[in-house]
Amino acid sequence: MNTYMVLAQDLTTIDGLPLHPLVVHAVVVLLPLAAVSAILIALRPAWRRRFGWPVLAVTVLGAASVPVAAFSGDQLNVALGGGNPVIAEHSARASVLLPIAIGFAVAVLVLVLAGRVADREADPTDSRARVWRLISVAAAVLTVVLAVGTTVQVVRTGHSGSSAVWDGRVPTNGG
Repeated sequence: MNTYMVLAQDLTTIDGLPLHPLVVHAVVVLLPLAAVSAILIALRPAWRRRFGWPVLAVTVLGAASVPVAAFSGDQLNVALGGGNPVIAEHSARASVLLPIAIGFAVAVLVLVLAGRVADREADPTDSRARVWRLISVAAAVLTVVLAVGTTVQVVRTGHSGSSAVWDGRVPTNGG
């Protein structure tokens, strides 16, 4: 009998499958997509004006997927008996991802909002307009840095989790 089927009664599942391997796909797709998109809107203000809100939405969805993946991963770890050092390493990397992803989402929010205010300021010689442009540039730089950091941590976390499964260090069936 499949181990997941035995464990399904103690886990959050979708059609009998544990939630964790399903929801991590949201993290590994949405956050890197958001990172590439955020870098593009940070570098091209015209694209920020046009695509800022959709990029922010994808970023927030990706960041919101991280705690769901962490919760479901903790559930799965408990159901598997815990104590696996490979899973502990994966979990530690995931716990680092959450604050980076939240910071990334906040940076994108500031970039979109500050950019909109800077765009509305008509007189570029006005001190208020200069301040908002500076905030927009700082948010763009921070967004790029956090986009790269988020992507690196998604890859590190995902690699440790997939290696655990594919290298056979986590039981996936009755054997």
